Amino acid sequence: MISGLYFITDQGLSKNGVFEDVKQVLNGGCRLVQYREKEKSAQEIITEAQAVMELCKQANATCIINNRVDVALAVDAHGVHLGQDDMPVTDAREILGKDKLIGVTVHNVEEALLAVEQGADHISVSPIFHTDTKKDAGKPAGIKLIKEIKPKVKVPIVAIGGIKQSNMLEVLSAGADAVAIISGILNSENVEEKTKEIVGIINDTT
Repeated sequence: MISGLYFITDQGLSKNGVFEDVKQVLNGGCRLVQYREKEKSAQEIITEAQAVMELCKQANATCIINNRVDVALAVDAHGVHLGQDDMPVTDAREILGKDKLIGVTVHNVEEALLAVEQGADHISVSPIFHTDTKKDAGKPAGIKLIKEIKPKVKVPIVAIGGIKQSNMLEVLSAGADAVAIISGILNSENVEEKTKEIVGIINDTT
């Protein structure tokens, strides 16, 4: 189920390494992890993704691989997340099978409807607010876009882009099923405790 806190790994922001970050967010109660890595070699990515997948399995959490359908297949991840320039949903589904999750980043209502029509299991609406985490994120859409998309789709919506503890409830109230928080967790002094705090607030309000 795609809901609650959706954590995305970020090697650039990590203080203790991706493996330790994932371990800490899982200990903090997060049950949705996306492994995102674009700078390393395919072998390094597969090795690290496999380790992340094992941690998620032990915690009964969902592990999604960003962009790389081949890596998701190699490590038997729970699914893959695709951008607008990545492999089409229909092709990814053919490769991964009907039981894997496929998420798609969308920036407007038209992209959201097309992703769902092609078989996406969930969509990530991006970017909601200004973000420095993803340099090519584009112009912030605000919570207005979530409100526009919500009544038109029947799949879960993940909100991403500049979401922090201070604005996440506003985003959830707008109709998002899950919130992706990256820097708001990784920039904290204690990743596990910050995750617990965020998960606790989400659980108390949903």
